Amino acid sequence: MNFNNKVIWITGASSGIGEALAYKMNQLGAKLIISSRNSEALYRVKTKCKGNPMDIHVLPLDLERTHDLADKAVLAEAIYGRIDMIIHSGGVSQRSLAIETNIKVAQSIMDINFWGAIVLTQALLPGMISRNSGQIVIISSLVGKFGTKFRSAYSASKHALHGYFDSLRTEIDPEIKITIVCPGFIKTNVTYNALTADGSKQNTMDDAQANGMSASECAEEIVKAINTGQQEVYIGGKEKYGVLLKRFFPALFSKIIRNAKVT
Repeated sequence: MNFNNKVIWITGASSGIGEALAYKMNQLGAKLIISSRNSEALYRVKTKCKGNPMDIHVLPLDLERTHDLADKAVLAEAIYGRIDMIIHSGGVSQRSLAIETNIKVAQSIMDINFWGAIVLTQALLPGMISRNSGQIVIISSLVGKFGTKFRSAYSASKHALHGYFDSLRTEIDPEIKITIVCPGFIKTNVTYNALTADGSKQNTMDDAQANGMSASECAEEIVKAINTGQQEVYIGGKEKYGVLLKRFFPALFSKIIRNAKVT
């Protein structure tokens, strides 16, 4: 795929995988719209990009405010006249036992991780369908394929993305591509920002995350998956083999994951 002059909208672009993808797509000549709640951080990302500053547009948004997102999509399409690709990288993780998690926290996680992506996608689909082209990239997680401790609502939100976008893929023209990305342990601030039972941030980094793949390496793998037209890709270290273990040896996997030290 030639990314030169493609209009790519990246949510969650102020940090982590989204930020790394912004730099990578900028290097490949794309015109960018970068979004998150943190305007200051988005402008920092913009200043670190190369080339014409007019090719990187900052569009702040809050994925939890789902009622605002259709209007944000209208604004995004007006910037360059179209959206060729949206990368749903915005999201929030969780670190709390299911039984202790306030239901409003669980609902917030679902709004940010699932409904935000759905509302934006539905708003952009008519334009993609009319042009008979487009790409939708969803940054899910390995826990979108299996569940682990302390991530019940987070895992549910990622499972929901798989169900929705796998179904959507069957309904739209094959010229509109959908790629679901399932990262494992990537060294980002996702665990710092993970919500605990009462909705406060964890403010610490998990050991596995600290020792994980860099966000830049992850972005490279994502671009390869987009280029090769993969429908689903698993990125990370040995943790990605949990998908196969779960599929072929579910009882063994359950025993392993129950006894594992998971943070």
